[in-house]
Amino acid sequence: MTLTVDDHIVESNDHNKTVNQLPKKRKEKKKESNKEKAERKRRLITENPHYRQAKNKEDSDKKHRRRKSDDFRDVDDMHTANYYFEDGMRKVKPYYFEYKSFAKGRWFDRTILDVFSSEFRDRSEDYYRYAIERGLLTINDKHVTINTLIKNGDVIGHKIHRHEPPCTDESIKIVFEDDDLMVVDKPGGIPVHPAGRYRHNSIVHVLKKERNIPKLYPANRLDLPTSGLMLIAKTSARAQKIEREMSGGLIRKEYVCRVDGKFPDGEIICEAPIKCISHKMSVNYVHDDGKPSVTKFERLSYNGKTSVVRCKPLTGRTHQIRVHLRYLGYPISNDPLYGNGTSWSPWIRPGERMVEKDARMLVDKLFEYSPMEEWFEPETENHVTAPKTRSPSDQDVILDESRCSECSASLILGKNYDQLCIFLHAWRYSANEWEYETELPFWAKEDFNDNDAPAKYKNAFNENNK
Repeated sequence: MTLTVDDHIVESNDHNKTVNQLPKKRKEKKKESNKEKAERKRRLITENPHYRQAKNKEDSDKKHRRRKSDDFRDVDDMHTANYYFEDGMRKVKPYYFEYKSFAKGRWFDRTILDVFSSEFRDRSEDYYRYAIERGLLTINDKHVTINTLIKNGDVIGHKIHRHEPPCTDESIKIVFEDDDLMVVDKPGGIPVHPAGRYRHNSIVHVLKKERNIPKLYPANRLDLPTSGLMLIAKTSARAQKIEREMSGGLIRKEYVCRVDGKFPDGEIICEAPIKCISHKMSVNYVHDDGKPSVTKFERLSYNGKTSVVRCKPLTGRTHQIRVHLRYLGYPISNDPLYGNGTSWSPWIRPGERMVEKDARMLVDKLFEYSPMEEWFEPETENHVTAPKTRSPSDQDVILDESRCSECSASLILGKNYDQLCIFLHAWRYSANEWEYETELPFWAKEDFNDNDAPAKYKNAFNENNK
């Protein structure tokens, strides 16, 4: 039995009447909606192989466009990656770093203080005022004031003494390797590539450091708490080939997860559209304005409390499997974002598309739980120093148990790092000429006892666990 879960929008009779009364010429010029445009493009791709080939080449050329030799995005700072292991965690010694980024469209004609205090809320507005005054925040490598406006083409810089969060200390297993490809089994609890507060504590940087590889090209992305298969190219040519297979829909993906309750029998297909509710909070859900999304599910086992489910995503939306399972009413049992029992779960209702009021409430509630790095203004000017004045070897930075002597940042992390992993695993990837598979994780076994899960798998935000 196959059950398709899909919401249908039914227009009212009054609306149809109004449309039918319009002059024929005007009706023919009706503006194409985003959904209709997306559907037309999908038909073109399916029906016209030349269009697909041209589009793949265009996207690949954009992504792999040759950069200048001094492009700030290609900075090599692996010499600052000094790892150590403590309390079951991989940690990185603090180091100096300068973030650089081209100005995003939504930043244009806004002050630099407004952009940083509203969009980078892991630090306080007082810190950003201090950073601007001391020249740690710059535009095009020039000092600015709190009222300086950001323009198109600007390069924004932020010099900091970087304290990365810890990640899992599990090793990265190599599933397959040849001259231009590495297939790995990513452990849960570590990001794929540098993002946010993570840089060296990422799959790409750990592999570059351990194996002395100057450049790696991850072909697929997994969320920080998700484990499983990753395809990592060693050359740009292999990366482009995999990218063409991905965008052409030639790669088949299978995941396994463990969800609350007894998942229904048979194949369940969810076709609910998914929209990003907040980029900053990294939360997505089913929404009328969402992008087309399709996932197939099938129960593999049930232990009396939770079910192991096979997942086959046919599209690649962010958090797609997690969102669709929540929408169906069977969220991943230890999902800290979309799971049951959190204080924000009332605004992520199964079977209901999200509306704007609930979206605002959800983001506000999530922000209450987001970490903000504590910071105190140093008593003397030389507490915050430009990165070039110290060498990477001079990193004995901790003089007391609560604050960093270099930058006055709090050494007490504002986030609960007990949970690093969720019950979601990328199990098998295949194409016409290849197939790779990992071992199933321990929690996917039929006799798994949910109460025996290690601490890093337990939902720290589930109020029922407290």
